[in-house]
Amino acid sequence: MDLTGLRRWPIRMRGGVRPGSGGPGMRWCSVLLGLLLLRLGLHALRGLILPGTSPVVVPGVHAVCRASYGRFVLGAGDEYGRRYSSFPEGLRKEMREMARGMFSFGYDSYMKYAFPEDELNPILCRGRGPDHGDPSNLNINDVLGNYSLTLIDALDTLAVMGNATEFHRAVRLVIDTVSFDKNSTVQVFEATIRILGSLLSAHIILTDSKQPFGNMTLSGYDNELLHMARDLAVRLLPAFENTKTGMPYPRVNLKKGVPPDSRNETCTAGAGSLLVEFGILSRLLGDSTFEWVARRAVRALWSLRSNDTGLLGNVVNIQTGQWVGKQSGLGAGLDSFFEYLLKSHILFGEEEDLEMFNEAYKSIQNHLRRGREACNEGEGDPPLYVNVNMLNGQLMNTWIDSLQAFFPGLQVLKGDIEDAICLHAFYYAIWKRYGALPERYNWQLQAPDVSFYPLRPELVESTYLLYQATKNPFYLHVGMDILLSLEKHAKAKCGYATLHHVVDKSQEDRMESFFLSETCKYLYLLFDEDNPLHRVDNKYLFTTEGHLIPLDPRLRDTSWQDIFHNKNKVQQTQEKLSQTKLRTANSSTNCYKVPEERRFSLPLKSVYMRQIDQMVGLL
Repeated sequence: MDLTGLRRWPIRMRGGVRPGSGGPGMRWCSVLLGLLLLRLGLHALRGLILPGTSPVVVPGVHAVCRASYGRFVLGAGDEYGRRYSSFPEGLRKEMREMARGMFSFGYDSYMKYAFPEDELNPILCRGRGPDHGDPSNLNINDVLGNYSLTLIDALDTLAVMGNATEFHRAVRLVIDTVSFDKNSTVQVFEATIRILGSLLSAHIILTDSKQPFGNMTLSGYDNELLHMARDLAVRLLPAFENTKTGMPYPRVNLKKGVPPDSRNETCTAGAGSLLVEFGILSRLLGDSTFEWVARRAVRALWSLRSNDTGLLGNVVNIQTGQWVGKQSGLGAGLDSFFEYLLKSHILFGEEEDLEMFNEAYKSIQNHLRRGREACNEGEGDPPLYVNVNMLNGQLMNTWIDSLQAFFPGLQVLKGDIEDAICLHAFYYAIWKRYGALPERYNWQLQAPDVSFYPLRPELVESTYLLYQATKNPFYLHVGMDILLSLEKHAKAKCGYATLHHVVDKSQEDRMESFFLSETCKYLYLLFDEDNPLHRVDNKYLFTTEGHLIPLDPRLRDTSWQDIFHNKNKVQQTQEKLSQTKLRTANSSTNCYKVPEERRFSLPLKSVYMRQIDQMVGLL
């Protein structure tokens, strides 16, 4: 079909009549017929315009089209526009309460059937702890330390939902029943983000003079959670000893230190994503030890990036500094390393962290990004971030993993909203196809490579942050789809279960702690427009485990001498530590502004949404 000719056709039909075409009545009939045909033609073109083509230009309606951000192209009248362009207030409240109920069912079931063990088996309704019979079962033992993991991980979610009574009871239970003096070998990274981060967050909520979530203060509280956080961190410190690079061993025994048979290989994210929690602890205690070891590990990794591409690999030898895994991507093994470079700068104001993040982001854009240059215009494939060889940027495989779905949320913090919109739409399309995100998805074969879904939060997190940045109702629909899918496919007798296979929806008897600490929290916040977290004067940052940390000037001050900078670096000025700098670092007003009118239309043009749906086999 000649689309160019078709585009001209409505314009030829518009206007007056030819000489000799009849009297006044006939002229008015012709005009009305012409206007009717014009309208029909424009409606037809909404579904026919292809990437890179131009919208219909009709004299007299250009200003209207511009004011509505090109409605003819955005497809306000097609199936995408009809489905996503609005979200009723009553439905939003209904979804908020459904998310609250989802958390409550999972949490109450854990407390009834599993506490004080680490996790809930939601199908058999019983608890799960470390696999002492099989120390090599790292899938379990890396995470479960016999320290009531799920209860600790869920503390700040209780506060966010305003449940002061249960928050106080849970804090008391943690103080009275949890000890880290255990013969448990755990992964340093998992213990840090799940346990240490939650203890610090809950301590800050308890002692916050503002009390934004209601009165969460606890009578007689004497900084016990902060003391517990220090005790755990001290038990993790042996992982940083006796390594030639300063990067930590991946695992440590909480009672005995590094196991004698410990491996010298660790992933980049595991070694380089400790700075937020260790830095907060150091600054609350006034003890530089914890931040110093975490920052030393980050610098060691940074020094090993490729001279040609600026990329890092995903597995490194902590003794030799040699890359064991040379795959560079945004998913497992690397994800939170990039995340914490930016978040450490936002929290602590260290310029070094921002410089590293900006350099890393530039390398990611240059070597990992494929597809057309712009998200919302032009021709070519949708933007996608692939796995490449860190040394030369060559494609290594054709799969991406579900952890990479965090990246649009990080792009929101960066201010790269448009690119975040496109990448998020790709992961949402996968979710629409399967009702979940497979752990690995092969974009070339349009099929899962690894088919289970352990209730991960990354897509929900990015959905929430994109909604906060754009206020576009599209993201409320995404959240509703996720919420309803979880209710339909993951709900079990006593909680929510891992999906063993996203195609047949068979379940696996495990509810990981991040389901309560992250997935439910982000879903609830997405629909809770009036949450105290969303007030202008309350500024918080989420850790990689979804724990709340306020942007507090106290976290930008240190009581020790500035030992983190090279001698030739200029000392930071008070201006760099000011609240103005804090607002600039993590404020949607600093982001690339999405036009106001796009809050009432699709964030991504419908033709590109259709293209992405085709890319994953939906159409």
